[in-house]
Amino acid sequence: METENRMLAASGLAIVVAVFSAIDSIIVRVLTESLHPFTIVFFRSLFGLLFILPWLLRDRTILTTNYCFLHLIRAGLKMFSLVAFFIAISTAALSDVTAIAFTTPVFLTIGAWVFLREKPVFVRVLAVLISLVGVLVVLRPGQNAFNIALLWALTGALLTAAIQLILKVMSRKDSTQTLVSWNLFAMLPISAIPLIWFWTKPDMLQLVLLAFQGALGAVNMGCMAKALSMADASYLAPFEFLRLPVVTLLAYVMFTEVPYPTTLIGGVIIFISTLLLMKSTRSSHSSKSAAANAP
Repeated sequence: METENRMLAASGLAIVVAVFSAIDSIIVRVLTESLHPFTIVFFRSLFGLLFILPWLLRDRTILTTNYCFLHLIRAGLKMFSLVAFFIAISTAALSDVTAIAFTTPVFLTIGAWVFLREKPVFVRVLAVLISLVGVLVVLRPGQNAFNIALLWALTGALLTAAIQLILKVMSRKDSTQTLVSWNLFAMLPISAIPLIWFWTKPDMLQLVLLAFQGALGAVNMGCMAKALSMADASYLAPFEFLRLPVVTLLAYVMFTEVPYPTTLIGGVIIFISTLLLMKSTRSSHSSKSAAANAP
């Protein structure tokens, strides 16, 4: 019963993350109508840091880390990944951007082959090829509907995968709380630098939205970290796909956006490839664990 309750709680947190992520995309679309993406990233970092500041003041050991330089690199990549996604969100259909964002695990797998020297296996190679088909379906190359802004979404997914590769190394010695806190702590000064060239002044309503977005981002990171502590990533992965129907519904209500059928088809194809990757990873870990425990 205890295990069942933990899985139920993890499922609930994963659903909350998916819904909050969809709401975040809606807020970004509204804000990018008059604010530059770099401005949004700065205030997102500022308000996110303010949101977790009471916890940092209560326990300053959270900021004790073994990877100061890597935190700075990760924060810089995070800034550019957010800017890339924000540019895509500002001009492309939100359902298209969300579908493309599902390619992050595929880029992560390729990066693990190249940089972490992980051995390619048939199922993962097949998953990567399936994902590429899904991307082509969403991008609709050769049709008038093609939007170059979706290339920014692909860039954001690629940078996010790079961040996760770095996290795989950093999580060996740093706690989840340290990784989350340092991400916001390091991003604030880094994201302030581009404001020299890209500053746009927000009004009061925009400041309220930016504050809400910063708190939303911090809560989302905390919810996902807690969910991962209670359940495997492979179990939680399907809930990520809830973002697509939720953001599609919200985009229709808020902006009367109607998704292309190819967006939904491509999103499903990409998601199937993600499930294959998760399943193969879980099987690999189970095999290693069985081998380690063998007499």
